[in-house]
Amino acid sequence: MDRFSYKVWVPITVVIAITLSMHHRSYDAVTGAVEQLMNQDIFAPTRMDDSALPSSHEPNKIDKPLNVVVMYGDDWRHDAIGVAGTLPVETPFIDWLSRNKGMRFTHNCVTSSICWISRATLHSGKYFSRHKAEEPASEDWYKDFHQAFPALLKNAGYYVAHIGKWHTWNSGIIQKYYHHWQEYYGRHWYPGNPHPIHATTRNQEDAVAFLKDRPKKFADKPFFLLTAFFAPHSWDGNPEQFLPQNETFHVYKNLTLKEPYDMASSFKRLPPLFTERNEARNRWRHRFDEPTKYDKMLKNYFRLITGVDTACKAVWDELDRQGILNETIFIFTTDNGFYHGEHGLAGKWYPHEESIRVPLVIWDPRMPDSLRGTTDDSFTLNVDLAPTILGAANITPPKVMQGRDISDLYLRPHSPPWRKEFFYEHPVHLHKEIIPASTALVRKELKYIDWPGWDTEQLFNLTNDPLEQTDEINNPIYANILKEMRARHSVLREWVK
Repeated sequence: MDRFSYKVWVPITVVIAITLSMHHRSYDAVTGAVEQLMNQDIFAPTRMDDSALPSSHEPNKIDKPLNVVVMYGDDWRHDAIGVAGTLPVETPFIDWLSRNKGMRFTHNCVTSSICWISRATLHSGKYFSRHKAEEPASEDWYKDFHQAFPALLKNAGYYVAHIGKWHTWNSGIIQKYYHHWQEYYGRHWYPGNPHPIHATTRNQEDAVAFLKDRPKKFADKPFFLLTAFFAPHSWDGNPEQFLPQNETFHVYKNLTLKEPYDMASSFKRLPPLFTERNEARNRWRHRFDEPTKYDKMLKNYFRLITGVDTACKAVWDELDRQGILNETIFIFTTDNGFYHGEHGLAGKWYPHEESIRVPLVIWDPRMPDSLRGTTDDSFTLNVDLAPTILGAANITPPKVMQGRDISDLYLRPHSPPWRKEFFYEHPVHLHKEIIPASTALVRKELKYIDWPGWDTEQLFNLTNDPLEQTDEINNPIYANILKEMRARHSVLREWVK
């Protein structure tokens, strides 16, 4: 059961729906109603009476710091897990974890949808505007790594490990904050003895080996493990793009995948700044521009996901074998979303739902039994992961962190209200015609997008148009909403700095 009952956007949504369907209503009457609603304190949540909470809502009492295990996928959006119920992808372990043991956060998002910025946000607990990891070669954010959660965990006595993808260069600068470091990414297959080894198999074996082989001197200490998978990210430069493990080729064999909708017409609905030079359009041509290619590419992409799911289960099983699950918080999430051809695009970067929403499932031994196997639709963000990890370690997050401990949503029913909107940002990469900058104010019912440098704005009613196909920026019905969202966007743009 949800803890909060919000009277936030339902009235506005009703006004919009009525307006679009009942054309005889006067414009003045509709806009007057919207203005009246916007003058109300619509951002204030209404707390449900405590009697509506489950009787077993008190958290399990665990005084000592928890072990922390993070399983971190790559280029993997929120609905690309079986339990989401919208795509024919097979993730039996993540589904089982979601339905039986943990909590799945259905509106988890990233604040910048690109590999290295998202990873800098994960570790620092900061928005891009504050950590400034603009390029893979950016080292400025390393200077404050002593305030990143791995450094704080190590200082508190944790045995700290990173395995897999890192993606910001010159990582030797910060490896002193780790006890165990294995960095590799960029390809799906590596030379092996006697046979080549898949990146996901290597991730799995290295993670399980870490759990088995922790030094005896740390036997009584908590540990942190980040397993950063390269999959299902494409092998850039390889014409096949997605090269799964051999043992997954039987999966999806009898399935034919088709484009989600008319991608050609959808691309034409994008602002004129999207040309054939755009990198997301370029990658669409490589992967999805004809039906046979689309089917092959996406099935292999799904096979990579299924392989990561198997690896996550192997790590979970090792924790179970060692009898330490009840001393460990286990987090599955990913670095950014991924277009499956929607909008005539591939890749990520932009503020569409396919790009910014990512899966998040948390097993926490402190979680009330009554909440296991449930979902929460709060806006959780990747900027929240650092304070969540520190909270599990009984460490107070530094004030420079901009997120919030997600466990407030399931451990502390009387904590302050959760956010109902967030600011999205992405800088220009390479050239503004290749990957243009974008910012957005994101709410569940409405989204305002600004394309800096192009004098272009967009507004979407996500309730009526969840696929973001109809831009309402010039629709006079939304004039007051647009005015309010522009102003709020400007406020948040300054706050994240």
